[in-house]
Amino acid sequence: MDVFGLDCRFERLDAPVPIFAARVHGAQWSALALAVAEAKGRLVSLWGSDERAAGDGFSVSAAYASADGLLWAKLGLDAGKPAYPDISRFFPAAIRMQRAARDLVGIEAEDAGDGRPWLRHGAWPADYFPLRLDNTGQERFEAQADAYPFVTVEGDGVHEIPVGPVHAGTIEPGHFRFSVVGEKVLRLEERLGYKHKGIERRFMGMDTDEGARLAGRVSGDSTVAYAWAYAMAAESLVGAKAPERAVWLRALMLERERVANHLGDLGALGNDAAFGFALAQFSRLREDWLRLNRECFGHRLMMDGVRPGGVARDLDADACTKLRRQVEDIAREVAELKDIYDEHAGLQDRLVTTGRVTPELAQRLGLTGLAGRASGQSADLRADFPWPPYDGLAVTACTHRNGDVAARVAMRFEECFASLRMIDALVAGLPGGAFHEPALATRDGVGAGWVEGWRGEVFVALETNAQGRIARCHCHDPSWQNWPVLEHAIIGNIVPDFPLINKSFNLSYSGQDL
Repeated sequence: MDVFGLDCRFERLDAPVPIFAARVHGAQWSALALAVAEAKGRLVSLWGSDERAAGDGFSVSAAYASADGLLWAKLGLDAGKPAYPDISRFFPAAIRMQRAARDLVGIEAEDAGDGRPWLRHGAWPADYFPLRLDNTGQERFEAQADAYPFVTVEGDGVHEIPVGPVHAGTIEPGHFRFSVVGEKVLRLEERLGYKHKGIERRFMGMDTDEGARLAGRVSGDSTVAYAWAYAMAAESLVGAKAPERAVWLRALMLERERVANHLGDLGALGNDAAFGFALAQFSRLREDWLRLNRECFGHRLMMDGVRPGGVARDLDADACTKLRRQVEDIAREVAELKDIYDEHAGLQDRLVTTGRVTPELAQRLGLTGLAGRASGQSADLRADFPWPPYDGLAVTACTHRNGDVAARVAMRFEECFASLRMIDALVAGLPGGAFHEPALATRDGVGAGWVEGWRGEVFVALETNAQGRIARCHCHDPSWQNWPVLEHAIIGNIVPDFPLINKSFNLSYSGQDL
């Protein structure tokens, strides 16, 4: 496929969603970024690789969402001085991805405005790169001084409030540096990377079946989305197709994962607005939902339920009956709770206009997923590129334009009802046949998966070596795009509203600290 008139050809990968890959040179790399930006496309991910084992040097890859599908462009880099043109001038979300690629692989974005470390945190020397093949990832170093240069705000009455990385609640670690006058926030700067687990290094050398279990543990609240994106990538390596029944069961699990997270967030958002009744009710509903997951799929979060070639277990008639009955019960109770939310003046006073991200800002910064759709960005892979079984479910992306906490709450209610409808249709129309067929990896293969998780689009790029084992697996969470937007959403609000705004995005720390 010719793209934007560039002198390179993108070849379609054998995946159920349109994914195209090409090798580009330096001028094409920059021209592609410019063309995608001008066409109102999105940067999905950026990552680096060490390809010296295959006789090449290093490479940098970028994945873009376009009207035709996902475009994966790979640029080869010189082994002596691996550098590539900066694309953050087109896509601000690239800034942290480029910084992470520098920390992990040692490739540099030329003329980048922000060269600070992102994941290193003084845990390893500046000249050590965990994803380089001449390192094992097992090396140990003495902790180094880590005086991170936060951006400062000066002026009369301005002071800083540091929060985290260790928090009062049982949540993941992240540091938030507020610059405030009184309680009004002038600037927020985040520092993440405290959850770095070495997952991308751990993938190297695994067989593809073993890698599936690791992919499902990138971010526990999105285990089905990651597992499906990984399975899609592994299957595209060999042109394998999961059985029809397995594909329907995957969609069923993905929508149940979506509902579970929306139920949890709706309760937590009510609680952050001093409405404890909401937390109690939604926690009860979510617990019932997770217990039936355990009964039907073997795990409360359905972990390890999706695997290359299909799914891990089937559903019998009794389980299908229970699933449909629960959908009916949950839909009725959530509708009652939505009426309470809508009519509660004190709650609405806390939600409306709080933490607003305008559609214009959302588009400029690349806000994606649920948060993006609350700010007028309609992208939803289930509707834009419907693959089976979504192509038969008439999926319509739910959208709002207000972009405040109230809009993100409304999105959760609407998506919850839409997912409940789809779950009922999936169970009612579940086709017969096998639920798993082996999908063996190939040598020197390339595959990719792209799935709309509950938080947004999850992307997995998978490459195997001459032995058929994993050479590189890159997993991307939509939180990479959305964390920087949170810094803008709090500006002009008061400090006590930050927990509410933060929860309305509910971004993953773990998913972007690989």
